[in-house]
Amino acid sequence: MGTEVALPAVSLVVSGGHTSLYLTEGPVTHRLLGATADDAAGEAFDKVANILKLGFPGGPAIERTARQGNPGAFDLPRAWLAPEGLDFSFSGLKTAVLYHCLGQNASKSDIERAAYDPGFVADMAASFQEAVVDVLVHKACMAAERVGAAGVILGGGVGANTLLRQRLAEAVLSMGLKAVLTPPELCRDNAAMVAGLAYHLHAAGRTVPLSVEAVP
Repeated sequence: MGTEVALPAVSLVVSGGHTSLYLTEGPVTHRLLGATADDAAGEAFDKVANILKLGFPGGPAIERTARQGNPGAFDLPRAWLAPEGLDFSFSGLKTAVLYHCLGQNASKSDIERAAYDPGFVADMAASFQEAVVDVLVHKACMAAERVGAAGVILGGGVGANTLLRQRLAEAVLSMGLKAVLTPPELCRDNAAMVAGLAYHLHAAGRTVPLSVEAVP
């Protein structure tokens, strides 16, 4: 691991709005390899935390609770989608958690009134986190192998997750590649991410006048 990026790299961006894989050939040169088909990983963390009554934001709450749980307690699904595909889907995993907790006909009011044993919540949080990390690490490594990457970069809010950082670093290093993990405090800082990209865009001469409207 380290801060010096080995190019070309596969960049895994994991947040509340994005779960994406890119081929990165330079600071402002990225090609999309795969993206989420429904819920992003961070969104799934938030929704599962809501089901389990853990509060918001869901990522840190689930990670804290999962430390006390058994990641093998529940056999939750991993959505691989198309064979050898690099897209992601976490909606089915979120639904599987809901069914385990409250059954298939649970309503919004059922979720609001739910009460669980703390041991059950810890085991479910750990099993959910394990399922998400399994898919993220597997697909990032598959992408790196496919494009002949020299390294893998991790960023985005969910990139602060300790288990994801550990598993991804281990897997990438076992492939003989370089792992670059954004520091956890920067994973959570949108302003730092925007400013960091802006620096490289400015250095590359990719600027626009102040009259340009902001477009989402």
